Amino acid sequence: MNLILRILITAILVLLIANLLPGVEVATFLTSVYVAIVLGLLNIFVKPIIVLFTLPVTVFTLGLFLLVINALLVLLCDNIVGGFNVNSFWTAMLFSIILSILQSIVYNLTSSEKD
Repeated sequence: MNLILRILITAILVLLIANLLPGVEVATFLTSVYVAIVLGLLNIFVKPIIVLFTLPVTVFTLGLFLLVINALLVLLCDNIVGGFNVNSFWTAMLFSIILSILQSIVYNLTSSEKD
């Protein structure tokens, strides 16, 4: 149930960011759900491999290269999901930064930790 809630929260955030950020377009809410699922799968399966291969660059840039990796994953998601369009690399980077910050805030607000 927690996974479905996280996917729906991410889909709502993707739709919200697409409405506020010029250069990002999402056709429907269902498309944003697909974007949330594909981004989740890319972060699980593809991102660790890319991070491993780019580890020296990531260490040299003190982790800032991870922003580039996240932007590339958003662009890859743009190619996979129809109805989701990101105009440029810089738009993808800004989209990924805003999405990460908002996900962090919303997940912390909705987490039900029992002490």
